[in-house]
Amino acid sequence: MEFWLDLNEEQSDLRDWVHGFAESVVRPAAAEWDEREETPWPVLQEAAKIGLYGFEFLINTWSDNSGLSLPIANEELFWGDGGIGMAISGTSLAVAAIYGSGTPEQLVEWVPQCFGDADAPKVAAFCSTEPEAGSDVGSMRTRAVYHEATDEWVISGQKAYATNGGIADVHVVTASVDPSLGSRGQAAFIVPPGTEGLAGSRKLKKLGLRASHTADVFFDDVRIPGSCLLGGKEALDERLARAKAGGRKNAAMRTFELSRPAVGAQAIGIARAAYEYALEYAKTRVQFGRPIIENQAIAFALADMRMEIDAARLLVWRAAWMGRNDKPFSAGEGSMSKLKAGEVAVAVTEKAVQILGGAGYLREHPVERMFRDAKIYTIFEGTSEIQRLVISRAISGLQIR
Repeated sequence: MEFWLDLNEEQSDLRDWVHGFAESVVRPAAAEWDEREETPWPVLQEAAKIGLYGFEFLINTWSDNSGLSLPIANEELFWGDGGIGMAISGTSLAVAAIYGSGTPEQLVEWVPQCFGDADAPKVAAFCSTEPEAGSDVGSMRTRAVYHEATDEWVISGQKAYATNGGIADVHVVTASVDPSLGSRGQAAFIVPPGTEGLAGSRKLKKLGLRASHTADVFFDDVRIPGSCLLGGKEALDERLARAKAGGRKNAAMRTFELSRPAVGAQAIGIARAAYEYALEYAKTRVQFGRPIIENQAIAFALADMRMEIDAARLLVWRAAWMGRNDKPFSAGEGSMSKLKAGEVAVAVTEKAVQILGGAGYLREHPVERMFRDAKIYTIFEGTSEIQRLVISRAISGLQIR
C-alpha cells in the first residue's frame, strides 16, 4: 500500500469520534483519577459501551492497511489524559503479544477475554520486565519448564512494573525456556484467569500515569496447559533450533517492535495537549501591558513545540505504515518513532509548565499533570538509550554495546 498523509473519511471519523470521547468523558475525570491513583473502572465501562474498548475496536483499527488508525486513536485518547488513556489502552500490549506470537486459534480464544464486555470490562497484562532484567532482556530469570507427561508448563519467577499486573484477568508472561540461549531462548505464555500461584503486589505509587495500575507480579510454580504457549510447542522447538544456529528474534522484542509506533502516538497526544493549553494561555496572559505570546521568547518556544510535535508524528506514522505493511525496520524506524515522540513529550510538557510560570507548577492547571505523565515515555518499552542502541545497530550492522 502507498504511503499517504491525507486521512480518508474513515480515519477522519475515527479521529473525531475518539476526540469527542476524550473531550467529554476523559478530560473531566482526569484530575480526580490522578488524585485517587486508582483504575478508573467507570471510564473503562463508558469506553466499552461505545465500542472504544474491546476486541472489535482493535480489529477495526488493525484492518486499516495504512497502519494509521491505531496511532490516530491513541493520540486523541492520550490528548484527553495520559493516565486514563493508559488504563484504557494498557490491555493492548498483552493483545499485541498474543497477536505477534500466537496462533489464530489463540487469538480468537484469548483476546476477547482480555477485554470482557461492556457490563463487566476486564483488563490484561503483559509481564516482561524483571527487577534485574529491564533493558537487559537476556538476564531474564523467570523460568518456564515443560512437563511432557501432563502437557503442562510450570512458570516460576517475578515480573516488575507490569501494567494491570495482578488485577488482570489474562496475564501474558515472557519466560526463559532455554537459559543457555539468553534472550533467544525465551517464549511467551498465557496465564488464564484464576490460575493458582499468580499474585500481584500492591499498586505501585508513580510519578505520572497514576490512573493506570502498575504492580509487580509473582509466579510461584504456576501451572498452565501446554496450549497456553503462544505459537505452540512445535513452533517453539523450531525457533529454538534456529536460535542455536544463530537466529536473534525473541518474544518480548517482537511485541515491542509492534507496539512502539502506537506508544509514540500516546506521547504525542500528551505533548499536543500541553502545547495547545500553553498556546491558549499565552494568548490571554497579560504581562507588561500585552499578551505574553507577543514576546518572541514565548512565540518562538511555541513554534518549536509545534514543529517538534509534527516531526514526531511523521516518524510515528511512517513506522506504523511500515509495520502494518511488513516493511523491515532497516534503520530502526520503529525505535526512531518512539524515541523522538518520548523526548518531544518530555520537552514540550516541560516548556508548557515554563510558559505558565508559577501557574504551571500548580495542580489547578493540567500541564503539571502532563509533565509528570510524559516522563515515562523516555523510560518504558525501551529507554531512550536502548532506542538509540537499536538504531545504531541497525544503521551500522554492528553489535554496538
